[in-house]
Amino acid sequence: MLQARGLSKTYRISEKQPGLAGTLRHLVRRRHRDVVAVDRISFAIEPGEIVGFLGPNGAGKTTTLKMLTGLIHPSGGALQVAGYEPWRRQAAFLRQITLVMGNRQQLIWDLPALDSLRVNAAVYGIEEPEARRRIGELAEMLELGPELQRPLRKLSLGQRMKAELLAALLHRPSVLFLDEPTLGLDVNAQARVRDFLADYNRRTGATVLLTSHYMGDITALCPRVLLIHQGQLFHDGSLADLTQRLAPCRQVRLELADLQPTEAFAGFGVIEAHQGHQVRLLVPRAQLTERVAVLLERFAVVDLEVSDPPIEELIGGLFRQRGEASAAAGAAAGGQP
Repeated sequence: MLQARGLSKTYRISEKQPGLAGTLRHLVRRRHRDVVAVDRISFAIEPGEIVGFLGPNGAGKTTTLKMLTGLIHPSGGALQVAGYEPWRRQAAFLRQITLVMGNRQQLIWDLPALDSLRVNAAVYGIEEPEARRRIGELAEMLELGPELQRPLRKLSLGQRMKAELLAALLHRPSVLFLDEPTLGLDVNAQARVRDFLADYNRRTGATVLLTSHYMGDITALCPRVLLIHQGQLFHDGSLADLTQRLAPCRQVRLELADLQPTEAFAGFGVIEAHQGHQVRLLVPRAQLTERVAVLLERFAVVDLEVSDPPIEELIGGLFRQRGEASAAAGAAAGGQP
């Protein structure tokens, strides 16, 4: 459904020095430099997949989404989405896709959301009875009712985001590009949007490319992730495999009936914390079953929980490592004569 080969985007920007002298020089003789936003990335996404697209701010995620939707023209490489070249912006292509950005809105601020939805339906040539049916179906899935009758400005952020999703899906696109769709929403609203997206994917088989800084969105929806840093794609694969690679240990939390000295847990793994009856250990995955069995046999355990370290910490640490490696490489290159 999506295929990118060597996809690149470079911006040419002018540099101006501060002050009046800098402004005058900028008018007479401008200096330019090239900024590489996306650097020869390649990937393919099959129909019906939900794929997470992760990277720190400025990594190139939004630029990539804009190329995939045809909003900007690539500087190099080949790209096809649903069999079309996006930058041609053909009507048949635009009917196949939708782009939802958490920090942008398409609905009209002072009108009821329902009026904007009717305009969208007319733009896509959807007949009135069919538009009513689709709006009703999506509104039920999104748990929207009387909210559609109120001006958009009177809705909560969560209600506005759900109305934006309804508008974006009214023409039944086969490819969804979602850029921070839960941005600014509270925990309950985030969960409802995730449930809706998962249900929509199951019902329609739509292909979804999702970017988010909330790892809960990614872990709940995306079995596969793409990781990008400084415009370069450096991971394409299973989120579970990535978690195992980044965290060779699992976290074991114990609540004990009796107080125990810290030395009692030596040999079970790395002791992360020990306070009162609470103990937290990092245990190698390969020895997890054996060591948990011994812990249960040796100590009076009131409660036990086994989990992976927080995915936010793992992914954040990976991006920090990439940034430090890039900075070291740049310093080494700059130090060469």
